[in-house]
Amino acid sequence: MSASAHETAPGGAGLAPAFAAARTRLGLVALLLTLAGVGWWRTVEWMQGMDAGPWTGLGTLAWFLGIWVVMMAAMMFPSVAPTVALYSHMSRERSPLSPLIFSAGYLVTWGAVGASAFGIAFVGDRFGGDVLAWERAGRWVAGVTLLVAAIYELTPLKDVCLGKCRSPLGFLLGSWRDGPAGALQMGAKNGAWCVGCCWALMASLFALGVMSVIWMAVVAALIAIEKTLPWRRVAVYGTVTILLVLGVLLLAAPDAVPGLTIPGESPMQMGQMSS
Repeated sequence: MSASAHETAPGGAGLAPAFAAARTRLGLVALLLTLAGVGWWRTVEWMQGMDAGPWTGLGTLAWFLGIWVVMMAAMMFPSVAPTVALYSHMSRERSPLSPLIFSAGYLVTWGAVGASAFGIAFVGDRFGGDVLAWERAGRWVAGVTLLVAAIYELTPLKDVCLGKCRSPLGFLLGSWRDGPAGALQMGAKNGAWCVGCCWALMASLFALGVMSVIWMAVVAALIAIEKTLPWRRVAVYGTVTILLVLGVLLLAAPDAVPGLTIPGESPMQMGQMSS
């Protein structure tokens, strides 16, 4: 068929804009995945030698927040990319900046979570001393944290939050705001649903070693599987099983946990964390 036939075919006038929009969405997803890849690369580089196992020290606030935001981009952008692409498709402005602002709002919410985690750790160290030391309560608290995370996976709140993450159309329609400020607000709200879905898995990351690239990858994989695997119940119950097994092993036989750094065996130089 000739080019002129294409141009005069019924509905042909609408094909070019549709293809252009599809290319834009694919480019946006590719950009987010690239940013995630850069985040993984930088995280691996920064975290070398810093894994001290469960309840690893967080260093200074500025250092921790910097690496935390990069970690969240690396871990979360692959699973949130479809939501950002859908937002881009629905946006009336068609501005290339709006999806990026949406993504920035998403990271703002997770940045607030990181700041809260640092505050909890600071208060705990100030008033609890070394209560989370491995030879004291650290091992037991880590194991219980994983068991609590497994239980949370089966709660109605988790189910609602995961539903919002897996089916973002309803969220976007129900909370739509125009303009850059609206994009930022919607991204932050989407991040809040994601926090509701994933906070227990993030707590598990702290319990296993927040500076461990291995456990970071495991938690990121569980999050991505839960949000994207077509078989929702299989994904959730698979996560529950993994958390239960890890929790029991931490309590009964921590040496049997592959990839776990036992505190005291590989001491970390805290001076590295502020460099």
